[in-house]
Amino acid sequence: MKKTEKKLITHFLFVTFCWVLMLGCKNDSALTEVPKKLKDIDGNAYKIVKIGNQVWMAENLKTTRLNDGTPIPLVPQKTDWSTRSTAGYCWYNNDQPTADTYGALYNWYTVQTNKLCPTGWHTPSAIEWSELISYSGGASTAGGKLKETGIAHWLSTDSTITDEFNFTALPGGIRDTSGDFFGTGYLGGWWTATEDDFDLAKYQLMRNVFSNVFNYSNLKQSGVSVRCLKD
Repeated sequence: MKKTEKKLITHFLFVTFCWVLMLGCKNDSALTEVPKKLKDIDGNAYKIVKIGNQVWMAENLKTTRLNDGTPIPLVPQKTDWSTRSTAGYCWYNNDQPTADTYGALYNWYTVQTNKLCPTGWHTPSAIEWSELISYSGGASTAGGKLKETGIAHWLSTDSTITDEFNFTALPGGIRDTSGDFFGTGYLGGWWTATEDDFDLAKYQLMRNVFSNVFNYSNLKQSGVSVRCLKD
């Protein structure tokens, strides 16, 4: 074989190797890319956001079924809601169109099934919420970086409210244990998967006049929003 032919073959093999290597790197990158949308078992699509090392839903959950297909009971009646000790959900003020903005309100017994979020996702623990809050600057300021800006949904805002990470926390309100609704416009609450005691579980609260994220306990019969976290 002539020397010139050897050089051409060597060059061809080198170019081919580089092309294969680049293609492999591109495929690896695609595999690790965070998806922009997530769908629940009902077919509802949710925005996704990566914050630090965590991947969160950027909207409140509104599924009416567990991820194994089991229907979650809709509980509109006050008396049924206040005495319930099994899974249940409702829409704020029993008005289903509110779900388009605020999602559904779930009691903690629904969270306890460990099947509320789409497969591959889960209701975050209090510790996982704490990681988000720490990454966002700590409990006294994280709310400002996590809440939606403007007054389209929150009753008031200020210069500390930036929604820096596109988490877009909204004031979806709460349903209390007597079955009454309150809080849209001025507070949003999100369940954690962390049980406090027989009657209570941890949840996170944000309010319109504060940049804080408050870590509270609430009665398990309460109706609270849910954000899911990628496994």
